[in-house]
Amino acid sequence: MQDLPESARVVIIGGGVGGASIAYHLAQLGMTDVVLVDRDELTNGSTFHSAGLVGQLRGSVTLTKMMMYSAQLYRELAKDPETDPGWVESGGIRLACTKERQEELQRQVGWAQTFGLPLEEISVAEANRLFPLMSSDEVVGATFLPTDGYLDPSQLTQSLARVARENGVQIHTKTRVTGLLVEEGRIRGVETDRGVIRADKVVNAAGMYAAEIGRMAGVRIPVIPFSHQYLVTTGFRSEDDRVRLPTLRDPDLLVYFREDARGLVMGGYERHSRAAFLDEHLRDSIPGDFNGRLLDEDWDRFEEITTNSAKRVPIMSELQIRKLINGPEGFTPDNEFCLGETEVGGFFVAAGFCAHGIAGAGGIGKVMAEWIVDGEPSLDLWEMDIRRFGRHWRSYDYTLARTRENYETYYDIRYPNHERTSARGLKRSPAYSWHREHGAVFGEKSGWERVNYYSTNEDPSLEYLRPKGWAGMNWSTAIAREHLGTREGATLFDESSFSKLRIDGPGAARYLNYLADNDVAKGPGRITYTQLLNSHGGIEADLTITQLTGESFLLITGTAFGNHDFSWLRSHLPDDGSVRLTDVTGSYACYALWGPKSREILAPLTDADLSNAGFPYLRAQEITVGHVPVLALRVTFVGELGWELYCTSEYGMSLFETLVEAGEPHAMMVGGYRAIDSLRLEKAYRVWGSDVTPDDDPIEAGLEFCLRPDKPGGFFGSEGLAKRESSRRLVCLVLEDSRSVALGNEPIRMSGAIIGRVTSGGIGYSVGKSIAYGYVPVELAEPGKACEVFIFGEWIGALIVEAPLVDPQMKRIRS
Repeated sequence: MQDLPESARVVIIGGGVGGASIAYHLAQLGMTDVVLVDRDELTNGSTFHSAGLVGQLRGSVTLTKMMMYSAQLYRELAKDPETDPGWVESGGIRLACTKERQEELQRQVGWAQTFGLPLEEISVAEANRLFPLMSSDEVVGATFLPTDGYLDPSQLTQSLARVARENGVQIHTKTRVTGLLVEEGRIRGVETDRGVIRADKVVNAAGMYAAEIGRMAGVRIPVIPFSHQYLVTTGFRSEDDRVRLPTLRDPDLLVYFREDARGLVMGGYERHSRAAFLDEHLRDSIPGDFNGRLLDEDWDRFEEITTNSAKRVPIMSELQIRKLINGPEGFTPDNEFCLGETEVGGFFVAAGFCAHGIAGAGGIGKVMAEWIVDGEPSLDLWEMDIRRFGRHWRSYDYTLARTRENYETYYDIRYPNHERTSARGLKRSPAYSWHREHGAVFGEKSGWERVNYYSTNEDPSLEYLRPKGWAGMNWSTAIAREHLGTREGATLFDESSFSKLRIDGPGAARYLNYLADNDVAKGPGRITYTQLLNSHGGIEADLTITQLTGESFLLITGTAFGNHDFSWLRSHLPDDGSVRLTDVTGSYACYALWGPKSREILAPLTDADLSNAGFPYLRAQEITVGHVPVLALRVTFVGELGWELYCTSEYGMSLFETLVEAGEPHAMMVGGYRAIDSLRLEKAYRVWGSDVTPDDDPIEAGLEFCLRPDKPGGFFGSEGLAKRESSRRLVCLVLEDSRSVALGNEPIRMSGAIIGRVTSGGIGYSVGKSIAYGYVPVELAEPGKACEVFIFGEWIGALIVEAPLVDPQMKRIRS
């Protein structure tokens, strides 16, 4: 056995397909001082028992790009017999057995067009021709993607490992990690049962063992092993029959199929899931000798899947079963990968592949290698970034509840504004009880219970505004009424879930002014809307910064982005201790009072001068509201006059009740986040994660007014921004049919050619129009140009218009 090296630039823990792909891609980038260690042999964790399907079209731009890259990589590897992973480009069929599922397929066809994927809607008869074993009973529609396929997971891993070895990567099997070396918040190496390897960076690609490895560094990685089953049948065709069947998925029956030699592989997602290896505290506790092994067969739990499989492929009731594979796979609470650098500097994770790690392995290896080498990935990975998991995911039973729900609903249709039902009620505003008693319909984001709307605000006379199709699901007339009430009078919103970060210290102003593209050090009481850019000039964060004193700042960002933005800020902190960063989200309640009547509602409660001269737009003041000391920020996310009012949490209920009582004579409404979203659409306010992402720069996004390239010292990302060719622009579209609503990711077509995709959309109730935003080429981004948006199989006419649609001169905000 080869001796372990004493040091390496990178150590990868885990010899599954993820670890092998990262090693392969690091070598491709020229980083060869890399050591991969595995507790047993390559593939002996979860990889060896994967079903091996490779489907490309997924629910996000980034994940689809990663899957497409994987498929292309596997094609390339297959050209050489020495590295062929057993790639079979069979194509893939997806069936619909309900009208709603057919609508989902039609939406996917449009989505695929924006990537150039040749997904097409096919007839049921054509699906039957391509997969003759299939029964068409109850099938109402189908799609076919000819570039999908499948492969042998073990062969793929060995192929990637072989190329990595040839390029200098060392691979040591039978090497168990026993500890991690962490000094002053950074990873320094790996302890194994064969010795210590000092390292600058360590990658936890340990699959279902990832949480255990993370604990060695004090890092919580919310990955839980779940039992995932499939079976393999005996042959159904003669040995000389070379015709390949496409893969087949029937999500309504919870099953998938592919060929295996002359038989079939059939699996699915059971409605009664089972986690594996959990101890009495619900913590993963995988036996030390569980290597290259499977769990016991669980036929009772697989019965529904087996019965359903014979409904779709009747020959399943005749074929003998060679084996039932019951293997543990690492799943996450949201069914997305868990990638990126943890709070321990240099300690990365690539785990939680949720049973689609083979399809994603190529893309995972590529983006992780970029992240390790360059400090940033080339794609927007927020939905997969480990930083999306806040501290509440340290709870094992909380994590288990949400992971179980996601596993058991894997094939369910996700309608707009769908809310999870498990692991609810963890984080609550001080005014939560008031909301509940007054008819609040709650949603959840990052563990927070937030008001979507109030059932008590519903108005049957507004039912005519209900959007068509899916957009009308989970919709209420209360949303329209709360929207209109804000434009016409005033509405009180509880924004206590918004993330709040304090930045203090003698170096705070210099630090923030360098990270922000705008000038944020304008003096106490000044508020600045700004972006934080990455080294490529992409928008890493979109937020407001309030200067409280010469050395203190308050940063406000979205509920779901606080952990991300905190991590970004922390990774750029100076080493001299001159800046302190603190998450104070839970310490403060925040209530927004917006609308043309907001000043007359608030004025009697304070002796502060609320006039435009006494309290201008984008200013902050310490005032008293009723009996409550408040930090008042004159800002808006709805395009109306108003204030965000911050108080420490012990005053939260008192402040809310004071504002409600003061608003009653003015017919003030109390509203929820769904109205905020429709109001911001009319004002062309961007949302990070959809309208703006790390893939988009401020010029493309129409935020060039924030750029201050001439400020002393410049700003981080300015060089990358200068190198970019901003060939796209974010435009506002108004659809011809006011009740046809774009939900996001729909293709935009002009003169028969796809020119972009929708980033977000909805109804603007004040203007009575269906609004959408999307990036299109600069030369086509002119107001007045006609285009079309593909909504559930139908091209809806649209027009590019000047934005915002409401108060473009900002008179209402500055009144």
